[in-house]
Amino acid sequence: MPSITKATRASTRRATASFPLAGTLTDQQRLDFYRQMVLIRRFEERAARAYTEAKIGGYCHLNLGEEATVAGLMAALDPNDYVFTNYREHGYAIARGIDPARVMAELYGRTDGVSRGWGGSMHMFDIASRFMGGYGIVGGQVPLATGAALAIDYRGGSEAVVCLMGDGTTNIGAFHESLNIAALWGLPIVYAVVNNGLGMGTPVGQSSAEPELHKRAASYRMASARVDGNDPVAVHAAAQIALASARKGEPYLLEAVSGRLKGHSVVDPARYRSVKEAEALKAADPVAGYAVRLHEQGLLTDELISQFDSEVMERVASAVAFADASPHPDAATLFDYTYATPVPNDSRRLPGSALFPAPPRPISAKVAEVHQ
Repeated sequence: MPSITKATRASTRRATASFPLAGTLTDQQRLDFYRQMVLIRRFEERAARAYTEAKIGGYCHLNLGEEATVAGLMAALDPNDYVFTNYREHGYAIARGIDPARVMAELYGRTDGVSRGWGGSMHMFDIASRFMGGYGIVGGQVPLATGAALAIDYRGGSEAVVCLMGDGTTNIGAFHESLNIAALWGLPIVYAVVNNGLGMGTPVGQSSAEPELHKRAASYRMASARVDGNDPVAVHAAAQIALASARKGEPYLLEAVSGRLKGHSVVDPARYRSVKEAEALKAADPVAGYAVRLHEQGLLTDELISQFDSEVMERVASAVAFADASPHPDAATLFDYTYATPVPNDSRRLPGSALFPAPPRPISAKVAEVHQ
């Protein structure tokens, strides 16, 4: 294979990339943002209820309060782009085009789920939509997303990678190592930080000497921006700029400031928030706020709001029914997806099985047994 220089690869991306210009949204697209946000809101509320009903096990982190960021960011991607997320991923999976019924079935741990029930809330994966998984380890997705961008660059592809993360991830070493490599090698990647103000329960200002996290890109001479994560139109425009930069071989750090309405996970009561802080978050609810804007612009009526909510509730109820009817995985399939290809000495020991096979009995014991 002839060698492809970095300049040639970047030139190829510039020639073949296709994306809409910022600011060209139609009225229908603006309404679609609202519909998408309502769907994510109702889906997550229903998931929280299912967790209390013990239908969802393990950890469960919701996108409640981040719907505008999810809708605006995902709408800016091309179908062939790759998405890597952290463990707060349900809304991103839905906005990427994965059927909510399959997402709910995955939360239930059922075979019709997007990862056949083995991924659960934190580890969804769907190669058809190039949704490359959620990761339970904080920042675990960042080096892998950077590696995917390197693969695209190496073969001269036109795709881009969006690597989502929370604000806490910006404090780990892999974040800085990945941004440094991406800047040095000119990789087609957008690092998207959803800053909800809290790394679990610690305010960003108490964990980051520079609380405006996008400014960290300056250390690597990387372009960056901060956007209001409660405005899907603003997020969409900012994401388009970021993706256009990435496709030219100039990685980008995008920070969306987007509040988290509930605790870190379903079981977190968020007692670290004061009553005043909780009320401020509720007042800044992105779904309600965006509805008011659309109403003022004459795009959304009370009738449409009721219609959208009715349609969404029906769709969520259908997703729940689908998940309830889906079978549980068979225990015999437990090791089916451990490795992509066969691996020598791959252990398939079930819980309770002996670590080593029982040693053969001595001949004397066998002879004594025959003569009994």
